[in-house]
Amino acid sequence: MSSPAPKPVAEFARYLRTETTGGIVLLVATAIALLWANSPLGDSYTALRETHLGPLTIGDWVKDGLLAVFFFVAGLELKRELVVGELNSLKAAALPVIAAVGGMVVPALVALGFSWGEPGAGQAWAIPMATDIAFALGVLAIAGSALPSSVRVFLLSLAVVDDLGAIAVIAVLFTSGLELLAVLAAAALLGLYAFLQHKRVTTPWLYVPIAVGTWVAVHEAGVHATIAGVALGLLTRVRADEGEDEAPAARLEHRLQPWSAGLVVPLFALFAAGVPVGGDALRALADDPIALGVVAGLVLGKVIGILGFSALAVRLRLAVWPSGAGPRDVAAVGVLGGVGFTVSLLIADLALTGEAAERAKAAVLIASLLASLIAAVLLVRRGRAHRDAD
Repeated sequence: MSSPAPKPVAEFARYLRTETTGGIVLLVATAIALLWANSPLGDSYTALRETHLGPLTIGDWVKDGLLAVFFFVAGLELKRELVVGELNSLKAAALPVIAAVGGMVVPALVALGFSWGEPGAGQAWAIPMATDIAFALGVLAIAGSALPSSVRVFLLSLAVVDDLGAIAVIAVLFTSGLELLAVLAAAALLGLYAFLQHKRVTTPWLYVPIAVGTWVAVHEAGVHATIAGVALGLLTRVRADEGEDEAPAARLEHRLQPWSAGLVVPLFALFAAGVPVGGDALRALADDPIALGVVAGLVLGKVIGILGFSALAVRLRLAVWPSGAGPRDVAAVGVLGGVGFTVSLLIADLALTGEAAERAKAAVLIASLLASLIAAVLLVRRGRAHRDAD
C-alpha cells in the first residue's frame, strides 16, 4: 500500500526549514560578495562576473539562467498554496493577500515619490516591491521562534503573493520588442508541458528538453527568461492521484528546493551583491533620489503598507488577524517584509545600468540589513510578550 500524500501543513514545515537554511547560506554568500568586491581583489570579482560564456556573461547566466530554477520552485510553491495550501480559499487568503498588495503598492509609491523625474525612475519604482522569502524566513526562525505558527504562515503566504506581484511586474515592465515566432514557440512548449502533465507522463527525458526549450524561447521572445520557470511551475500538477505517493509538484519541489535555496540563490547573491560600500559610494548613494527611495520604500513603505492594509481589511471585516496574533505581530512581520534582496536586486539590475544600478543594489542591501535588525528586535519583544501571556 502506498503512503499517503504529504499534508499541506507538513509541506509548509518542510518548506520553512529549507528556506531558513537557505537564508543562512544566502547571508554568507552576500558577505563574501561584499568583501570580495570591496577588497584589493575587487577587479577580479568584476572580471569574473563579466566573463563571457557563449552569448551571455557569467553574471547574466546566473541572473537569467540559474535564477529560473528559483522562479520554478516559487511557481510550484505558489500553485500548491493556491490549490491545497493557505491561499486555496478567499477567506483563508484574504489577510496575507491584502497585506501583500499594501506591501507592494505603498513602497512603490514611496520610491516613486523620492525619484520622480529622475532618469530610470519609470522602472526603478518597482525595486522595493519584493520580499525575499529565504532571508525573511531565516530572520523569523532566529528571532521569532516564540511567535505563534500562524505568524509564520502569514509571512510565507504574504511572500508568495509578493513574489507573484514581482513576477507580474518583471513580465510587464521588462518585456521589450516581442518576437512573435519565439512567443509562439514558448506557448507551444508550455502547452505540450501541460498536456503531458494532464496525461500523467512522468519521464524527465521529455520534461527537461521542454523546460530548456521554453527557457530559450522566452529569452529570445524578449521576455525575462525567469518567467519561463514560473509558467512551468504553475502548470505542474499539485494533486496526487490515487496510488501516487506524491504529486509531481511536491516531488519536484523536494528535489529542487534544496538546490534553489542552497546553491542557486546564494550564487545569484554572490554575483549581484558585490557593490561598492565605501565612503565615496555611500555619499553618492545619499545624493541619489532613486537609491533613497529604495531605502525608504523597503524600510518604511513595507511596514506602512502591510500593517495599514491589514488593519483596514480587519476593520472592514474582510479578514481577521492571524490566530493567536494581533496588529503588533503583523507590524513586526511588516518590518521584516522590507528584506527585499533577491528579487529586488534582480529588478535593480533590469531597471538601471552602470553606477545607478550599483547604487540601487547597495540601497537594497542597506535597507534589507536595517529591516532585518529592526524586525529582529521587534520579533524578540513580541516573542517575550507571547511567553508572558502564556
